Formats: sequence, C-alpha cells, structure tokens
Amino acid sequence: MKELIKKFLNRETISYLIFGVLTTVVDLIIYQAALWLGIHYLIAQGIAWVVAVAFAFITNKLFVFESKNTDKSIVLKELISFVSARIVSGIISTLMLAFLVEVCALSEMVAKLITQVFVVIANYVFSKLFVFRKH
Repeated sequence: MKELIKKFLNRETISYLIFGVLTTVVDLIIYQAALWLGIHYLIAQGIAWVVAVAFAFITNKLFVFESKNTDKSIVLKELISFVSARIVSGIISTLMLAFLVEVCALSEMVAKLITQVFVVIANYVFSKLFVFRKH
C-alpha cells in the first residue's frame, strides 16, 4: 500500500492536482462571468475552454511535466498534441454539460462542476501519455 501511495503521490501528480485546480478555477470564473453577461451556457463553455486550455498548456508544460524543450518545432508539436487532446475532452465535457442541463435539468453551474471531474482526470491521462511523455 505504501508503494502504491508513493507511486501516485509524486511531485508530478501533486503539481498536476494543484494546477488542475487552478485551471478549473480559471475555467469556472470565465464560465460564470459569461453566464452573468447573459451568454448562452454552451457559448460560455467554449469561451471558458479556450482560456483554460491556454492557461493549462503553459502551466502543464513548465511546472507539471517540466518540459524544457524550447525548440519551436517541438513546442509546436506539444501545443498541437495538447490542444488536440483538450478538444477531445472538451467535446465530451460539452456533450455531458448539455445532457446534464437539458435532460437531467441541473443548473448550468452544477452541471459544469460535475463535468470538471471527468475533465481533470481525462486531461491528466492525455497529457501524461500523449503530450508531454518522456522519451
């Protein structure tokens, strides 16, 4: 059990959780602000997604996975991989959001919070396995 805890509670996982929470906070603030402005919840989702992805790429590259690559072609490859993975999780979370609001009749914010659980887990897996993998 101790080895299992050590394996999963390493610097990378802890920093991902910290920056994952910060990314979620950025996402939720932008989403809520857009809702307050009267923007439809799915448009608000898109706006929040763009801002959160930009924030997450920078923090994940520099602080979580510590990718030191500065070569433009490598950074571009990481960015394309990162955004592609986030598009997949973004589409799934948007569909989940619409389902929870339209079918389950949850409030936009409650539905958004529920989808964030999926997003944080999926994005860590995508980033670890496909974007910032160590060679």
